[in-house]
Amino acid sequence: MSEQAEEVVRYRTEGPVAVVTMHRPRYRNAQNSAMTYALDDAFGRAAADDDVKVIVLAGAGDHFSAGHDIGTPGRDIDRSFPRRAGLWWDHVGKEGAESRFARESEVYLGMCRRWRELPKPTIAMVQGACVAGGLMLAWCCDLVVAADDAFFADPVVRMGIPGVEYFAHPWVMGPRYAKEFLFLGERVPAERALALGMVNRVVPRADLEASTMDIANRIATMPRLGLALTKKAVNQAEDLMGLRAGMDSVFGLHHVAHAHNAEVGRDSLAGHDARSMRDGGRP
Repeated sequence: MSEQAEEVVRYRTEGPVAVVTMHRPRYRNAQNSAMTYALDDAFGRAAADDDVKVIVLAGAGDHFSAGHDIGTPGRDIDRSFPRRAGLWWDHVGKEGAESRFARESEVYLGMCRRWRELPKPTIAMVQGACVAGGLMLAWCCDLVVAADDAFFADPVVRMGIPGVEYFAHPWVMGPRYAKEFLFLGERVPAERALALGMVNRVVPRADLEASTMDIANRIATMPRLGLALTKKAVNQAEDLMGLRAGMDSVFGLHHVAHAHNAEVGRDSLAGHDARSMRDGGRP
């Protein structure tokens, strides 16, 4: 990894478990492109290590992830990175939808799909905020273990946008609640998320890491190929239920919304920033 990658994502192993930790706690682990590619490096490293059976995705500090970086000093939307998730051209130097669609096809939708297909079980270990782009990181994992202080929200309808790029909402929580979740944009506490099937378990904050590692180590006793084939079987079933095609269709709607905002307003985010999105989601 580069020095910059090591700063924003940390990697360690504990026996058969690799722990990949987003490390921008000052910014609630907001995802810039440097973090995205550092995560990809870490997942690739874990996938290639025969001693690693399970991967845990964590966020340093009080929050798992507050979503895409739309305003920190480390925002790097105008920086080029080597393409890994697809063959769309470099977005840098392009204008309007040509730039946005190419970038988001790579760093958001493409990367999350790439990580979902990683042939080892992945567990998101979630505390505090799991908002918008943070949902995508949790949802592309196989299991979600949440602390009792975790909360979940996708408030982007406030921007006029129909959900984040990796649009798994109807499959993760069912279509009826997906509409409520998006229409209101409110924070959903961990216990409610558990009842809706959005997470697998809720544990006390103090026990989050120990509980997650216990689950990971128990999974790690299973045969590697059996785990990989089981994961593929369930993913294929989800895709047959329309997950992949649904994401493609909503990704187009997502970019219609960005283009509309840019055409009738001052920017593609309808004038919102990280603070306005954070405050708008509070009850």
